[in-house]
Amino acid sequence: MSYSVEGKTAIITGAANGVGLAIARHLAQAGANVMLADMDEARLADELGEAPEDGAMRYFAGDLRKRLTVANLLSATIEAFDQVDILVNASRQVLHTDPLDTEDSSVETMLEQNFMAAYKLTQTVARRMIKQAETREDGQAGAIINISSIAARRVHPELMGYSVATAALDQMTRSMAVTLAPHRIRVNAVAFGSVMSASLRGALKGDSAAREDIEDNTPLGRIAGPGELAETVQFLASEGSGFITGQIMTVDGGRTLVDPVSAAAH
Repeated sequence: MSYSVEGKTAIITGAANGVGLAIARHLAQAGANVMLADMDEARLADELGEAPEDGAMRYFAGDLRKRLTVANLLSATIEAFDQVDILVNASRQVLHTDPLDTEDSSVETMLEQNFMAAYKLTQTVARRMIKQAETREDGQAGAIINISSIAARRVHPELMGYSVATAALDQMTRSMAVTLAPHRIRVNAVAFGSVMSASLRGALKGDSAAREDIEDNTPLGRIAGPGELAETVQFLASEGSGFITGQIMTVDGGRTLVDPVSAAAH
């Protein structure tokens, strides 16, 4: 079974750095056409200068919480590559929450940034994939992969907003999988544990004790690199996972098997 994504077109959100950028680079190196989307236009422009020669890459900058921006992203992708076969919702933000502070807006912010933006883009891209499916007699018509977190299943009050948003993303994954299955569009999610993303790198800067705590509470004894997550995304985007949909694939080094409440997930 092939895990190839060669010739496919992918939209990757949160692609200016960290996990999203690693996924974009990996798929481009595997032969896909990739549209990198993020709010940080300057960083996107810098990163695109390092694009691999064996993959076509473009970028789109804008606030994907707005439906007009979402529509413009899809239009830019179709103009550049004629189609869209893969969507990876990798854009996310991590904020701490004080559950008893009535002035704390982190839950609303996390839902808007980490869930609603992905939901709106999924709706828009899925409709395009359905239209494309009308001209394809067999094979998958599209693959949507949501980047989630094991925080959706763990209890960390200081990350309540992030946990609630990722739990919503997981449920959207299941619901959209059933909705889109008749159109041969698969929807899955990757729930990761501690991956050296931009947010985790910042959180661990100068805090060796926190890093040791994470490593000690991960059976494989280390923090994953973004490239390891990208490999899983390629699998879920390829025909090799053609009978997998509505699943939340956990990539956490075994951490959810033993994770105590004290070790926060990023």
